[in-house]
Amino acid sequence: MSLKDWQHNGWLTAHTTSPQEMADLLAVADRDLLDCTASGLSADWRLNIAYNSALQAATAALAACGYRAVREAHHFRVIQSLTYTMDLPAQVITQFDAFRKKRNIGGYERAGLVSDHEANEMIRLAKDIRQKVERWLQEKYPELLFGDG
Repeated sequence: MSLKDWQHNGWLTAHTTSPQEMADLLAVADRDLLDCTASGLSADWRLNIAYNSALQAATAALAACGYRAVREAHHFRVIQSLTYTMDLPAQVITQFDAFRKKRNIGGYERAGLVSDHEANEMIRLAKDIRQKVERWLQEKYPELLFGDG
């Protein structure tokens, strides 16, 4: 399977990105990494904000490869695409997807389901993905980064 196969299946659409879009996506990721550490937030919200940071970074990687996820199962596709964009280990993708599911339950069904440990793990994962995306972009698509990225 490849991103081209995903496009053929209707899970992705072709997308032309730009340095400005990369800067915007990474800026949202950075903002959310900062915001998720604000004092007074519940573990649910800390996880949710950190999750969004990682999702924006993963979206940047997908866009750099010339694709955008379609609306149906959007988050799932963006997360799973990390296998094909950056060749991240299955363990990282499995953990990210588990947090996606946890976020959905905590955000839509039940409050207080997320522990501080889980929120901290999602924050750690988001920081790791954000750093890896930038290094990967510098190596594979430097033309998509402004200055330092």
